[in-house]
Amino acid sequence: MPTARRRQPRLRERGAAPAAKPGDPKVPGRPAAPGACAVRFGGSAAGLERDRQPPALRVALDPLGGDDHEQLLAAAEAGEENGCCLFRAGDLTAGFAVARPDLDLEAATGELYQRLFAATAGRHLLRIWNYVPHINREQAGLENYRRFCRARAAAFEARFGPAFQPLLPASSAVGAAAGPLAVAFLAGTAPGRHLENPLQVPAFRYPAEHGPRPPSFSRATVAETAAATHVFISGTAAIRGHATVAPGDRDAQLACTLENLAAIGETAGIGPTLGAGSAWRRRFKVYLRQRDDFPAVKSRLESGLLRPGDRVAYLQAEICRPELVLEIEATLAGPRRSRE
Repeated sequence: MPTARRRQPRLRERGAAPAAKPGDPKVPGRPAAPGACAVRFGGSAAGLERDRQPPALRVALDPLGGDDHEQLLAAAEAGEENGCCLFRAGDLTAGFAVARPDLDLEAATGELYQRLFAATAGRHLLRIWNYVPHINREQAGLENYRRFCRARAAAFEARFGPAFQPLLPASSAVGAAAGPLAVAFLAGTAPGRHLENPLQVPAFRYPAEHGPRPPSFSRATVAETAAATHVFISGTAAIRGHATVAPGDRDAQLACTLENLAAIGETAGIGPTLGAGSAWRRRFKVYLRQRDDFPAVKSRLESGLLRPGDRVAYLQAEICRPELVLEIEATLAGPRRSRE
């Protein structure tokens, strides 16, 4: 992203938060620490939990098993600017924001992304999580996900110009049971490498059959900080080329999703097992449309993808296409390595 100078937000003095490795996202196996940027799952609506210090983001995704929250950044200086709660640790800035409840989804998307861009000015976006209310519902003859994609693309274009696609970071957009629209994000002082899956058409090049504006994200982003190498794998589902595989078939879609994850793992330089059995710290979120699919999916993942020590959250959520029944994303941190 462009690196224009910006006014720094008012943050707590260094040392106010518990000690942790600077820039170390998602410390596994710990509850959200004081000073940590955390997203909590469950509840009847999206909102900021301001009774917590610092605030946390709550989103309306029911936990089915595993973790009930996600820690985006540990031991961070916390503050607020441009309507976003911000957290800084080392080379990384994390944050989140919730749209005004009175806004239409497209207006809310544009307004929320303007806040996100202002809050991360001078930094480079590495990962975005979008929690879209009723993502498969139609309004004014157009599905909410397609309306969200139209507004998101317009926001990127307005900020960065018509050739914004190379700047797009890893991202997920899943359907929450209630709104308002909420986003969480990570940005860094240095640009990441945004990658594509060789088995899939880049989402930002999808044909018009998938909506008036294509989705604005890359399949993965690799970022180097002073502390670690970070790999952010976008929400991944059973799509080949740009077509859905095995509509409604859980087992076939899970197999295709795992193949897609293996392919993007190879592209990101962590191998088809996504760094399993090595020094990588790994966290997964598994989104399931039907809660009844949880036992079978959990069993399949524990016999293949997952390893002892991995953190995983199983969440009930709508997926971006009605015919998709599951989606998996990954966040990994490992030893720092030289840029290729």
